Amino acid sequence: MVEQDSDDDELYEHHRFEAGKGQQPLRVDKFLMNLVENATRNKIQQAAAAGNIYVNDVAVKSNHKVKSNDIVRVLLEHPPYEYLLEPENIPINIVYEDDALLVVNKEPGMVVHPGHGNYSGTLVNALAYHFENLPMNSSERPGLVHRIDKDTSGLLVIAKTEQAMSFLTKQFADKTSEREYIAIVWGNIDEEEGTIEGHIGRHLKDRMQMAVFTDEEQGRHAITHYKVLERLGYVTLVSCRLETGRTHQIRVHMKHIGHTLFNDARYGGDRILKGTTFTKYKQFVENCFKILPRQALHAKTLGFEHPVTKEFMRFDTEIPADMQECIEKWRTYSKSNQAEQED
Repeated sequence: MVEQDSDDDELYEHHRFEAGKGQQPLRVDKFLMNLVENATRNKIQQAAAAGNIYVNDVAVKSNHKVKSNDIVRVLLEHPPYEYLLEPENIPINIVYEDDALLVVNKEPGMVVHPGHGNYSGTLVNALAYHFENLPMNSSERPGLVHRIDKDTSGLLVIAKTEQAMSFLTKQFADKTSEREYIAIVWGNIDEEEGTIEGHIGRHLKDRMQMAVFTDEEQGRHAITHYKVLERLGYVTLVSCRLETGRTHQIRVHMKHIGHTLFNDARYGGDRILKGTTFTKYKQFVENCFKILPRQALHAKTLGFEHPVTKEFMRFDTEIPADMQECIEKWRTYSKSNQAEQED
């Protein structure tokens, strides 16, 4: 929400971060560099020099040391660009629509809502063009009940009325909605199925990543249930069902058990993590990366109770072409590898 604070002489809050319990003393410019996408150290230092960076409500210089539990805010004279929402005529793949809601199948590469570095071309920009008076969620984003990452494809439900927003949001909070994702992960998972449980919070060193913590004060409770669908040699095709919905949940949980998502650049899956040292194999994997230039994750199934009819609705989508082609390549490679070993 746009914050206009009279004590700050009409300044607007653009960023707000709370330093974790285990935060070692760190210069505020370095602290913000780790957290704010597309920010340069020069810009952050300029903001500090102009008195726009606050720690615990006190303006600080760029060399100020951030410590555990400090509240760091960036306040500027203009509202954040994401609140200056421009409707844009961008096509939306609508799977279902009625008076209360719509279900969309998001393409990979599309950002769900405007934010730092992505002020246009988002799903919310498209929704603002195609629909009037969508209800705002708690973050002042029209229609959004939940979200998926930019490079994750798949299903999202959008609320068209205040009642639908309230009803659907409660279902996600109460864990009564159904969400199944399909993923390709590195390695051959030992078990046929299992449950990953661990609190998810900001990584203490790389603030662009999330991490799993045993201490509940370091993150929020998260549960992912996984099931092996197909073993493809050095990678595995899995189904993941979310019981909770945390930022990067599947990506972080799968990495935590040693099975990083295939081509997930942020979490190191864009390198060869399993397999041989042969040049031919390296070339094969690089070709797979070109076919699927994103993390191998698709929100395939979505289920929820309709806010008006109270009927339980379930939607299912095909695995997108880029991911399907990658699966086929691994299937062929795995079979030929197996045949060679049997000869």
